[in-house]
Amino acid sequence: MSRIAVLLLLFSVTCHVALAVHYESGDGTKLTSPNGIPDWETTGTVEYIKSGATQDHMLLIVPAGKYAVRLGNDAAIKQKLTLTPGMFYSLTFSAARTCGQQEKLKVSVSPSTEAGGSGVLPIQTVYSSNGWDSYSWGFVAEADQVEISIHNPGEDKEDAACGPLIDTVALVALPPIKRTAVPSNIEDSHCPLIGWSVISLKAVKYIDDAHYFVPVGNRAVQLMAGRESIIVQIVRTVPGKVYDLTFAVGDASNSCEGSMEVEAFAGKESFKVPYESSGKGGFKRAKLRFTASLIMTRVKFLSSYYHMKSDHSGSLCGPVVDDVKLVVVNAPPKRVAQHKHA
Repeated sequence: MSRIAVLLLLFSVTCHVALAVHYESGDGTKLTSPNGIPDWETTGTVEYIKSGATQDHMLLIVPAGKYAVRLGNDAAIKQKLTLTPGMFYSLTFSAARTCGQQEKLKVSVSPSTEAGGSGVLPIQTVYSSNGWDSYSWGFVAEADQVEISIHNPGEDKEDAACGPLIDTVALVALPPIKRTAVPSNIEDSHCPLIGWSVISLKAVKYIDDAHYFVPVGNRAVQLMAGRESIIVQIVRTVPGKVYDLTFAVGDASNSCEGSMEVEAFAGKESFKVPYESSGKGGFKRAKLRFTASLIMTRVKFLSSYYHMKSDHSGSLCGPVVDDVKLVVVNAPPKRVAQHKHA
């Protein structure tokens, strides 16, 4: 598994919190000191934005509470933390765009010896109908003292006020990664898909049964943007052995209707699973049987098509994948010939 994973989270992260900020101490003005936010350091133009504020007749969406912070061109917020080396962490935050340009956020951790010590998250696509999304970015701590940074690279040099809003930042420690098999269920309430990586430009949504229909257990993954939403895991296999990759495909009961199709890949084999969604919840089982040719096999899921909710919100949606299992198919016992003696 790649040690960096980016995905869309539906819920607030609350377990094992090492850092949590809601930016409720602001007064709606620009920060004039690099230490204007308690426990954070800022660079560039950073300002508090009050809920309900407008800019060029556009309502600025504050994800939670009364205030959020806006990062101007090339602005960043940073914080130094004490972490456990070798531990996997998830940094989550809510973000909303403030203009029509292609806004992005660069998230990074230092020190990091990996090329993946930073990631650029496109936030132009809004997946929810309330105007903002919550993102998660995973990393492995390489030192006990690290610096976390959320940075606006500054794509729009002409409009200094064009910058994303950031709110509800949290950092959680995650359980150790198990590399032996595909998890049968993704049930951890604070997990950014442990064991999996998101290798596409668009995000996937991690849904829970409190707000959506989930085929099995409490949580599942919704593939939000067609062939641009891909989840992958590399699993250990034995060459020559036959395996069954089983999984559930359904809809989240969130007005995502129509003819859906999930594509599953295991090594060189692939399988397309059609699913007719009424947008009211439901699922079907599927199985891909393959013979391993390598000691490591790549398992991948994606949605064949793009979908939008039927509630006229314009929000992207897609099929749900859940209850993924990889099992060895045991060969039938060989029959021993019986010889009768006269």
